[in-house]
Amino acid sequence: MPGELETLRVFLEVAAQESFAAAARRLGQSPAAVTRAVGALETRLGVQLLLRTTRRVSLTAAGAAYAARVRPLVEGIEVAAEDLRADTGALSGRLRINAPISLGRRMLPEAIAAFRETHPAVEFSVTLTDRLIDVMAEPADLAVRISGQPSDKLTIWRRICPVRRCLVASPALLAREGRPADPGALGGWALLGHGPEAGPEVWELSRGARRMRATAGAPVAANNGELIAELAARGQGAALLPRFMVEDKLRSGALEEILPEWEAPPLWLTLYYPPYERLPRRVAAFSDFFEVHVTRTRPV
Repeated sequence: MPGELETLRVFLEVAAQESFAAAARRLGQSPAAVTRAVGALETRLGVQLLLRTTRRVSLTAAGAAYAARVRPLVEGIEVAAEDLRADTGALSGRLRINAPISLGRRMLPEAIAAFRETHPAVEFSVTLTDRLIDVMAEPADLAVRISGQPSDKLTIWRRICPVRRCLVASPALLAREGRPADPGALGGWALLGHGPEAGPEVWELSRGARRMRATAGAPVAANNGELIAELAARGQGAALLPRFMVEDKLRSGALEEILPEWEAPPLWLTLYYPPYERLPRRVAAFSDFFEVHVTRTRPV
């Protein structure tokens, strides 16, 4: 069984990375060994699990169904092994985290380094991406996102803290357009859109009982907040962004906050999990640590 379990781990990693070479790097094995392991698994099952092209590797229909069935089994075995080691009090194993690029670069290095001071046997695999993901389909133990409440009832999630957003514009843009009195004055402005699909974004702003809306996304929309912040600093438009993404530019004067008395609906720093029956100890421990770390340092 140990050999079979390792083969399944290899197959799942290749499926996740869509590349034998990338999976080999993540697993610390040679590409040839990874290719042999998957080929042997396909031979044993009598089914082609992966489609190979010169550009990428993808799951066949049978491979996708097989991966969906064996992934929770492999994770369950790993949880059981972790439970057997629990009496030692030491956490170990690999923790796979998925996070947006800007947030991950700002928040994860300090949190991971501090956590590993206490738990040096825990290893990390971190993937940074600004695209929308299905946490149940991704090879991740934990996904960090800035979002509202999940729309479905099956997702396991945990709110960490609210994320403040602010409207910003460059001094050059304000000199050209004037400082707006309310969101209605933004009607003729260039409004930069920030969202996971890099499309039009509707800003819903409130001040007491007053509610106003503005549509952003022209001339530019992007799924990366740092890009939008840089464009805003270059006078390309106003932007509505999490404060932690623009605080450096606000301090330097490259950007100025506008309409501070108007508030956008709250977003939350949220942790998402695959459908575990019970969180592995290392995942639960890092989640607890991350919440304390973030709420203490309040970088968002």
